Amino acid sequence: VQLVESGGGSVLDGGSLILSCEVSGNLYHPKAMGWFRQAPGKEREGVASIYIGDGTTYYADSVKGRFTISQAGAKYTVYLQMNSLKPEDTAMYYCAADHMAPGPERWSLRNKYTYWGQGTQVTVSS
Repeated sequence: VQLVESGGGSVLDGGSLILSCEVSGNLYHPKAMGWFRQAPGKEREGVASIYIGDGTTYYADSVKGRFTISQAGAKYTVYLQMNSLKPEDTAMYYCAADHMAPGPERWSLRNKYTYWGQGTQVTVSS
């Protein structure tokens, strides 16, 4: 199973980016997919998660109203639309997936996701 992220880059404060994550290999059908990020010197934190079955979404408070997670029609590709980006959004962004849905209280816990992508860098300059 591989998770392949794309779409990172450098933007100015207030700009937008869209990240994508595609699941490939071994007929893996995840129940939940999420986006995490890790800035230098900080812990990896949950940004958003989506349940593939019913489309339920969860967001970190810091990105609510600015970021949107969605799934493609093929279901095993997810996107993270990031608007109104701020310098504090600068981080390596990672896609994650698991065959179980972690629940509303645990969606942002790293240990609830089995598979991870290699990450894509997002840099926001002021």
